[in-house]
Amino acid sequence: MSKFVPFADESATLAIGKLNVENRLDRVSLFGDLDLTLDRAGLEHAKTLQALLDNVVAVLESQTLPDQIAAAPVVKVSNPF
Repeated sequence: MSKFVPFADESATLAIGKLNVENRLDRVSLFGDLDLTLDRAGLEHAKTLQALLDNVVAVLESQTLPDQIAAAPVVKVSNPF
């Protein structure tokens, strides 16, 4: 797995198959699909996902966390085109 440090920046991304992981300072977002197939590729995807989630959990457990963070407000902008 590449050097993806959860909650460390606003720009890191990681792809596991068709699953995209985006880093933010206050969240890690997952988008897309991931098939864990019964083959070596499926095993590699599963191990990468497991390592990612282990890292996310480790960072979360090392912090004093609030019960819930406030969701960022949705800002509508005019279409520039």
